[in-house]
Amino acid sequence: MDLNQVIHELVKERNGLDALIRALEKGLDPPSPKPAKSRRGRKFMSAGERSEVAERMRRYWAARKGTTAAPPVSGEVSSART
Repeated sequence: MDLNQVIHELVKERNGLDALIRALEKGLDPPSPKPAKSRRGRKFMSAGERSEVAERMRRYWAARKGTTAAPPVSGEVSSART
């Protein structure tokens, strides 16, 4: 085989591969943007939610201890005062 003929065959093969690569690249979708990272870790509660949980836990522990009335929540006026 002549050296020029080998070069000609290699160039022809390279051109075919280049065309194939271009066709494949056209078919690919552009990379989609990454989804926003979800916030993980501790969930923070508002002041209202904290007070609701505190009241619920007061009732729970009062029931566990066997008492009938829950202690008054701060800010509430107890009717037991004289």
